[in-house]
Amino acid sequence: MKTLFSQNLVFAIIVTLVFSCGPKAKEEFSMAGKTQGVENGTVLYLEDTKSETVIDSAIVDNDSFNFKTKLSESPLQVILRTKDFTNYRFLWLEDNSMTFDATQGDFMSADVTGSSEEILSQGLSRESESLSRDERTKMEQQFVKDHPNSIHSAYVLSVYSSTWGKEKSQELFNGFSQENKNTDYGKSIASYIELNKNPSVGESYVDFEMEDPEGKQRKLSDFDGKLVLLEFWASGCLPCRQENPNLVKTYEKYKPKGFEIFAVSQDTKRKSWLKAIEDDQLPWTQVSDLKGRDNSACLIYGISFIPDNFLIDQNGIIIERNIRGERLDAKLEELFN
Repeated sequence: MKTLFSQNLVFAIIVTLVFSCGPKAKEEFSMAGKTQGVENGTVLYLEDTKSETVIDSAIVDNDSFNFKTKLSESPLQVILRTKDFTNYRFLWLEDNSMTFDATQGDFMSADVTGSSEEILSQGLSRESESLSRDERTKMEQQFVKDHPNSIHSAYVLSVYSSTWGKEKSQELFNGFSQENKNTDYGKSIASYIELNKNPSVGESYVDFEMEDPEGKQRKLSDFDGKLVLLEFWASGCLPCRQENPNLVKTYEKYKPKGFEIFAVSQDTKRKSWLKAIEDDQLPWTQVSDLKGRDNSACLIYGISFIPDNFLIDQNGIIIERNIRGERLDAKLEELFN
């Protein structure tokens, strides 16, 4: 009996060791959320910010909701939002059990747990929200420097690289881990550093080539000898769209005198880009590589915000930047007369 008991005990120990030493179940993303005053039946969406696609949805019931889905990568930046964006929040999701507590306010002020990257992001936002623009910039740059392994650092630098300039961006990028440099955000920063020329007023334009809506390669230099407005815009940019009717009137008035517009779109979706051209009835040359903020021309010219533009004279010299409306009309009148 003792021998049999000993054998069973040894067998039980072996089985326990085998299972305890085996691979642990992989953590998967889930989120338990609480809201305040959100109507029952409201649909919430998780939208991947890079691909601009919805990866999951949930229905609010008694101010509660739950998500459980597979992430394409972890960490992953998304927008948690209602259909009409009346409530939304940028979030870093990770393969963990996360919580979202908006019982004390709106989504922007919600407390989120379960993601180390989101905790870093929350901390930076809260510490910098009351600072002046210059103080906020210093804090953001220090954050990037102090967290070289954080994907949120790579995200922040990718957003502000053209604003902070090539030299500062290179300095901060050099401190990144190789893993961070290899992320999509890291590759975006590297492209900016490689391509950026940042031409300014008084300097010659920098040529580039890109596809138009018909797939034909078009160059800025195709318009040498003419007065050209190099216009940066996007279909989802409300100020750009509001300005388009004025720009159409200006173009129609001065095109017979030799004025041209070469428009570069920051769109990522071809359908949205073409629809905006059609809806706004834009008659000038349009190009895009559908890479959004990573558009190669935007990187060359150091575009931080849109709308933005460069007015280039017949000799290829940049004579104005970010000129529009009455200022543009007055300048064209002066130049052609």
